[in-house]
Amino acid sequence: MSNIPSLKKLYSEQVAPELVKNRGYKNKHQVPKLIKISLNTGIDADADKNQIADIARDIAAIAGQKAILNRSKKAIANFKLKPNQITGCSVTLRGDNMWEFLQRLLAVALPTIRDFRGVPSKLDGQGNYSLGVTDHSIFPEITVENVKKHMGLDVTIVTSAETDDEGRELLRLLGMPFRRIETTNTPKAA
Repeated sequence: MSNIPSLKKLYSEQVAPELVKNRGYKNKHQVPKLIKISLNTGIDADADKNQIADIARDIAAIAGQKAILNRSKKAIANFKLKPNQITGCSVTLRGDNMWEFLQRLLAVALPTIRDFRGVPSKLDGQGNYSLGVTDHSIFPEITVENVKKHMGLDVTIVTSAETDDEGRELLRLLGMPFRRIETTNTPKAA
């Protein structure tokens, strides 16, 4: 018997029925779900082989699977870029790895950010959410003593939601700590 990730179990037992109740879906296939999570980071053009290996190792440790090195397709002189030069590192998570990463992101990594007040609630218009992390050392898999250079990380959560409201509600029910918009009804001075 396989071990089901706790966030996946939460989705199937609580989140999906709550979405059906709130949105009135007629078919279980209409209920929004997570499709994949992509992690991506850029690598400096002047990075040496050891630095590239460290970045790939850190991304693989965070994601739980091997990272892919992205290469440039053509030369761009203004950016000191040569053809076939390594420019980034990325991982695409699906299945149980995706659910386990999202659990670590929501329960462990985001709360460790200093002065954390939530993440922006803006989605891309098609129900997908992108989040930028400025320092990858917030993840527990990274030991700060071994980090030579801190790097940023882009996290993109792709859902099957048709609208931003559906995607936002799905992520909120899964535990995404969206920032609360405080509105004050103070009258303007005349």
